[in-house]
Amino acid sequence: MPQMSPLFWFSLFLFFIFSLMLFIAMNYFIKPFNVFPSTFFSHPFLKHPWKL
Repeated sequence: MPQMSPLFWFSLFLFFIFSLMLFIAMNYFIKPFNVFPSTFFSHPFLKHPWKL
């Protein structure tokens, strides 16, 4: 039925918004692990700043 098409796209949009908000909330409450720990920046080859 063509008259149901806007309702279908609206439901897909709501599902997208819901999953996006769930993803943002999970990233806010469950912190992802630190990919670059602070000890990485104290590595010996990084003790001098870049010289251009």
